[in-house]
Formats: sequence, C-alpha cells, structure tokens
Amino acid sequence: MNNDNNSTEDSHKKLTESPASEPSGLDSLDNLDALNQYIKSTKGTREGRAIPPLERWHPEDIADMDLTIKANGEWWHEGGKMTRESLVSLFATILWKEENNGTTEYFLKTPVQKIRIQVEDAPLLINDVGIIHEDDMSWLEFTTTTGDVVRLDEEHPIVLKAYNSNKSDFNDSDFNNKTNQLNTTDDVVDSQNLASAEQVRPYMMVRNGLTALIGRNTFYHLTEIGALTEANGKTILTLQSGDQSYSLSMSTD
Repeated sequence: MNNDNNSTEDSHKKLTESPASEPSGLDSLDNLDALNQYIKSTKGTREGRAIPPLERWHPEDIADMDLTIKANGEWWHEGGKMTRESLVSLFATILWKEENNGTTEYFLKTPVQKIRIQVEDAPLLINDVGIIHEDDMSWLEFTTTTGDVVRLDEEHPIVLKAYNSNKSDFNDSDFNNKTNQLNTTDDVVDSQNLASAEQVRPYMMVRNGLTALIGRNTFYHLTEIGALTEANGKTILTLQSGDQSYSLSMSTD
C-alpha cells in the first residue's frame, strides 16, 4: 500500500483523544471526504495496522451514508466502486456491528459519530490462507482483503451458511450453532440441512462480531491443504490448525 493513507496508529490515537463533542471542526462525518479527512488527520507513513478501541467509543450521533459492502467484498459509494484499496482498508478498521431488535446494522464508528452503511453479506472477505509454523506447531492463517489476519482456532471458527440476499449477515448465535460450524473431529458437522439451499458459503469469525466470507479460490486452496474423505454420502474436509483437527461435512447432493 502507498502512503496516501496516513499512519493508522497515529490516526487512531488522535481519534481516541478527540473530544466527543468536537469532530475536529467538521460539522458532520456522514460523507466520504469528511470521514476520510477525519481519520487521516495526521500525516506520516503507514506502519503496521491497528484496530482502534471501538468498544470504548459511545457516540450518540448517528448518520447515514450511501456506502454498501457488496456480497463479493467490493465497497461502493454513491453508486460507484471504491478503487483505492488503502482507503477501503482504513475504513475497514472502524467497522462496527450492532444487533437492534433482531436487525443487524453496520456502522463506520468514530468517537463522535456512527455512520450507518449497508452490507449485502459479510462485511469482510478472506482472499488468502497459508500455513504458519510457530513453536513447533503449524497454524492455518487467513488474511482478508482489508488486512485482518486471523488463525483458525476455537475463537475464530468457520461455519457453512446459506447465503440469503435479503439478510445482511447472520447473528453471532450462528457461530455457536454446532449444526453449521467447522468443529473438532470428535463432533463432525452435519450440514445436510443446508444442502438444498441455493448457495452455501463458508464464513469465519474475525473480530468484534464481524465475519468474513472465505473466497472461492481460498476455499479451494483449503481443500488442497486439508484431507478430503467420503462418508455417508458426504464429503468431509479435515483441517489441522495448532493442536486441533477441524472437520467440515458437506453434502455431495
């Protein structure tokens, strides 16, 4: 990434220190330029990537922005695709999810304002997976298009979920539902109830309740990394990450 985005850590520090009632001289952050200016208020070279303490920010002001994260992971603003990857990655660090009366809502969250956006499916997209060797142990490590890195473990499970274009995402309870979840080999997933769905997609928990869709090519790579077996009319993909084995059962129908 180039340095047209300023230091994330410096920007987040300034965001944290900014008075909640004074958005750095800006009347509103509900437009792309104002939000960009507010986040990138400190010049410098981007070094690393940090997620600000969103859980400690409680802004009362809520606005709406014509910004949609498409089901394929693309970000669109006012009908046009956002092509600056550095800008999208910066905005992704302030993504926030809330459940309000059974409805999932997504925001770009700052200390002074929450800007409501639309998400067609998952807010993040995983486009890479690799094997990381650490302390005589191997881990499956996933990377999103916006820079998140997460390992497959009990806190970051994978689930199969039928894609529903009328629902912007699924509740956290779906990740606690062992009928869909990539689980240990002692409790192999039964996803037969999803077999009749028009489209079943793999998702992974990332951070702050945000999920990521595992891209098709990345999932194909997983089938090459793992072991495929057949049992009771299902294909079972077994993956090793850390000291645990995880299995995902997919109907062959």
